[in-house]
Amino acid sequence: MMSEYIIALDAMGGDQAPDAIVAGAVAALRRFPDIRVLLAGPEARLNALLADAEDVRDRAEILPANEVIEMDESPMLAVRKKTNSSMVQAMLAVRDKRAGAVVSAGNTGAVLAGGMLRIGRIPGIERPALAPVIPGAKKPFLLIDAGANVDCQPKYLEQFGLMGSVYMRSVMGVERPAVGLVNIGAEAEKGNKLTKETYQLMKAQTSYYFAGNAEARDIPTGDFDVVVADGFDGNIILKYTEGIVSAMMGMLKTNLMASKVSKVGAALSRPAFRKFKRSMDYNAYGGAPLLGVDGAVVKAHGASGETAIMNALRQAREMLAGDVTGKIKEGLAGLSE
Repeated sequence: MMSEYIIALDAMGGDQAPDAIVAGAVAALRRFPDIRVLLAGPEARLNALLADAEDVRDRAEILPANEVIEMDESPMLAVRKKTNSSMVQAMLAVRDKRAGAVVSAGNTGAVLAGGMLRIGRIPGIERPALAPVIPGAKKPFLLIDAGANVDCQPKYLEQFGLMGSVYMRSVMGVERPAVGLVNIGAEAEKGNKLTKETYQLMKAQTSYYFAGNAEARDIPTGDFDVVVADGFDGNIILKYTEGIVSAMMGMLKTNLMASKVSKVGAALSRPAFRKFKRSMDYNAYGGAPLLGVDGAVVKAHGASGETAIMNALRQAREMLAGDVTGKIKEGLAGLSE
C-alpha cells in the first residue's frame, strides 16, 4: 500500500498568494500521487482557484482561515494573536497530527515563531535552525543556521551539525555528509570562545562526520556538505552570497555588452549562461527547511511562484519520506553530554 504524505500549505503567505500558491499545490498534486495538501485560507476564494483542478480535487482539502499574517507584522505578536490566520492554522495541523509537514512563503519571522510556539521543538533540541541549501562550485551545501538564532551556545551548534547532516543524507542523498564549522582558520585552536568549545563538542560526538573548521573561502567550494554557523554569521554568509552572485552577474552582463566582439561572444555563450542561471535559481530547491521542530517545516521564498511552491511541497514530501524528524531524534543519543 502506497504511503500518503499530508502537507499543510499556507495559501495566503507570499507575494503571489493565493493564486500562485494554489497553482503550485495543484502542480504538486498532479506530479506526486502520494501527497495530500491541506490549503489554509479563505474557503470561498480557495474553492474558486481549485475549480479547474477536478482531477486532483479529492486530495486538496481546505482549512478555513480568514486572517493573514502580513510581511511587516511583528512575528511573535502575530503568531500569538492571529490564531485564525492561514499560517497558524497550517502550523496547528502539524501540531495536531492532521499533517506531517507545513509549507509557507509568508513572513519568515512568523514561520520561525510559529514553528516554536505552535508546533514545538523536538525533545532535546535546544534551538530550531533555518537551513537553506545553496549552490556550490562542485555540489550544493546546506548552511545552518541562516538567521534564526543570532546568539548561540556551543551545544546549539553541535545540534545544528546533527540536523544538517540528517537532512543532507535523508533528503539530498549524500551518503556521509561532511560537516564543517565556520571559523577564521582551519586549526582547532583558531577562533573565539564559541567556536573553540564547539569544535571540541563536534569532535567528540558520534552522530555525524565532523570534517573540521571551514574558512569562508572554503564554504562554496564543495568540500563541505553542511556548513554550521551561529545565526548572525550564517545570515551574513547567506546575504553576502546572494549579493555577490547578483553583482557578478550584473558586471558580467555589462562587460559582455560593451563591444560588438563581446556581444558575439555573449551570444555564443548563452547556453552556458542559462545553465549557470538555472543552477543558482531558488525555485529549484523550493525553500529552506526549519530543522529542529517536531514536524517538517519548509520556508519558501516570499517571491515564490508556482514552480517554487511545487518544489517546496516536493521538499516537504522528501522530508517526510526520509523521516528527517525521527532521525534527528535518534541522532541525539550520539551527541556530547
